[in-house]
Amino acid sequence: MSVKYPVSQPYLNGDELANVTDAVTSGWISSQGPYVARFEEAFAAYNGVSHGVACSSGTTALTLALRALGIGPGDEVIVPEFTMIASAWAVTYTGATPVFVDCGDDLNIDVSLIEAKITPRTKAIMPVHIYGRQCDMDAIMELAYEYNLRVVEDSAEAHGVRPVGDIACFSLFANKIIASGEGGICLTADPRLAEQMKHLRGMAFNRDHTFLHKKLGYNFRMTNLQAAVATAQVSQLDSILALRSSIEARYDAGLRDIPGVTLMPRRDVLWMYDLLCDRRDELRAFLAAEGIETRVFFKPMSRQPMYLDPVWTSLRANRFAETGLYLPTYTSLGEDDQEYIVSRVRKFYS
Repeated sequence: MSVKYPVSQPYLNGDELANVTDAVTSGWISSQGPYVARFEEAFAAYNGVSHGVACSSGTTALTLALRALGIGPGDEVIVPEFTMIASAWAVTYTGATPVFVDCGDDLNIDVSLIEAKITPRTKAIMPVHIYGRQCDMDAIMELAYEYNLRVVEDSAEAHGVRPVGDIACFSLFANKIIASGEGGICLTADPRLAEQMKHLRGMAFNRDHTFLHKKLGYNFRMTNLQAAVATAQVSQLDSILALRSSIEARYDAGLRDIPGVTLMPRRDVLWMYDLLCDRRDELRAFLAAEGIETRVFFKPMSRQPMYLDPVWTSLRANRFAETGLYLPTYTSLGEDDQEYIVSRVRKFYS
């Protein structure tokens, strides 16, 4: 079946091509090119923090953040049940153990359940701002203060939500609010953490670059080509967020009174427009036949084979996973496009 409305597509309406052309003609295509630092500075400044560390993906951003904070074997990190598995994998990559906490009605981690999961081995909390909704960071930071924990924000889906924790990690995959194809970035106000993440992402060379490595490092570097695209994206972020806010409002208005459809709480920034649906899988098949692509919600971490725990059957996260989907959500989605998508949803339920 042909797809007329993909679930996402990048918005490349600025200086992306000009920047990439400049990078190519200059010969600087690796991680040593000037656009990497430009992107780091621009995105950090946009978010009101002092340091940005660009890297190869949102997953590697989380891994760098945890490693820089000293998280390792024997440690535990609080992670939401309802998230993309990369959040948990980043913890596992360090040798630490992810400890899962169920979600609330907004899909974000239920802060009221966190304290019961804290043990003497707990070293950090990883709130994930699901689909662009900011977690209750005031309550999370209070817990972190009380128990002397670090906070790593998984902001992969929340460009425009300002960082609060020790380190915030963003994805720049092609379906994100701003994108560079692949890529990620860590933001922090702590210069020592920033320096450590830069050290780790570049294979942990010593200062003299004499191929002596005293710790396990990574090749998690962002290329100058990716950074050239990302730099152009940052300059458009305010307008992108405004366009996406209009998309959210139109979907809200069009879908609000459809029996069988339950709208989700408003988002701080719109990554994907998510909703709960009766007969979800039938709806998805119907929409696919009409050229409309959709995606189902994340599966709980305790339902994943490598983290399997029978508790998943009773989780709120699992109930959401069985009924939730998100509709096409991308910055260039027009009003006529949305009217068509909404009309197909209405037709199914009528």
